[in-house]
Amino acid sequence: MTRLVFFVAPFALFTGIASASMTFVHPGTLDGKAELDYVKTRVAAKAPPYLFEIQTIKYNEGGLATSPAPQTSIDANSGGADLARNDARRAYGNALMWYLTDDESSAKQAIAYLNAWSGLQNITATNDQNKLVAGWLGSLFAPAADLMLGYPGWDPQDIAKVRAMFKRAFYPVLNTASSWNGNVDLTQIEAMLAISVFNEDEVEFQLGLQRLTVRMPAYFYLATDGKPVSIYGDWGNTPGFWSNPTKWVDGLTQETCRDNNHHAQFAMSAALGAAEIAWHQGVDIYSTYQQRLVAAEELMGLQSFSGDMQGTCTDNAASQDVYDTWEIGYNHYHTRKGLDMPNTWKMISGKVRSYASNPGSWNIFYETLTHADILYSSDLSKKAYDRGHDPATIAIQSGQLRILSNRSRSYEISTFGLNGSRLNQSNVQLAAGESRLVSLGMEHAPKGIYLVRIHSADWNPLFKFSN
Repeated sequence: MTRLVFFVAPFALFTGIASASMTFVHPGTLDGKAELDYVKTRVAAKAPPYLFEIQTIKYNEGGLATSPAPQTSIDANSGGADLARNDARRAYGNALMWYLTDDESSAKQAIAYLNAWSGLQNITATNDQNKLVAGWLGSLFAPAADLMLGYPGWDPQDIAKVRAMFKRAFYPVLNTASSWNGNVDLTQIEAMLAISVFNEDEVEFQLGLQRLTVRMPAYFYLATDGKPVSIYGDWGNTPGFWSNPTKWVDGLTQETCRDNNHHAQFAMSAALGAAEIAWHQGVDIYSTYQQRLVAAEELMGLQSFSGDMQGTCTDNAASQDVYDTWEIGYNHYHTRKGLDMPNTWKMISGKVRSYASNPGSWNIFYETLTHADILYSSDLSKKAYDRGHDPATIAIQSGQLRILSNRSRSYEISTFGLNGSRLNQSNVQLAAGESRLVSLGMEHAPKGIYLVRIHSADWNPLFKFSN
């Protein structure tokens, strides 16, 4: 296998089958070089939403809070799983901070966590919960390790130990599909693909893709399926396995009615994560499942934003849980491909970027930082971006907002406290290409976190910032 530590655009597109002889690209799990390099420029410019996201990672995951003290065996019923989760978050968080800010201490901290866990011998596979834990951990540790392949200070012998650890401890648990609800299998698949990229393991990569072809139609429903697709674990009662929906519509998921999109968000994150990993390796899963994934994001977005399950379930109240798991799919289908996804954008702009309950929750990890508003170099992506909802570039610093308008238009700029109280409002008229510095009225506001909403004819984003 050949390792290339740079981004190669997926010029050869497949429909779920990888090439006979793969050349793995790094970074190339959830995070590709094109996305990361763009985000790095936005972090340096202190632009929202990236600045707040990187500050949040630094606060929550940064540093070597405690010396890593991993166990040689993990069981979901013991404290070892929580210890591993916290260290996996710190490994990935520090790896992102290193790449996006060039902070040497973050690189060393990420490697310290990865090296410390290279001695893991096994994840107990006596129940499906451990299969889920293995998926969660693999979905964090592997992207961290993949990013750190670009750091010259990581000893090749230590890299080899981490690769051996993944084979020894993770493969036996991940490669047997869970018969539980589909979010578990999808999380396992995401971890399989992420680990296979870091390990440059073509066999494991293919196993993950094969599992995906079985699970996707059995989790994301289309009316053209007729009856829901049966799968192992449904015990011959497929409608019951789907928690007996009252209406079968495009985008319904196997867990929509289980708990009104709580677990479905984790499953969507894993499915889109798997597609993003494959995309970075030149395999176009996105096109194969475009109808299912776009319909799922749009239906879930409508349900979650409105608080109404739209008649699909007996319990008509949508889950109030909001996770940072909408950006990867929106980035691909809207920004890369130019598809309109209005319900997904409502969720992102109205809830996710401001109110996501936890931007780092198991396999859902700061997707707004890594995939929000990416501006690609291709003509298609530029057109999709220009005709979309982002007609201006903004940066917030020291109680002031710098706005650069891409078109002639008027903007209403309002500042709010987290309790919803309006602190300030300004109205500005800008010509195309004109830049303006606008006060947010924060001169006498106490230190804390605030919101700024920018409203124009077709743009209404809401950003968090700290003064």
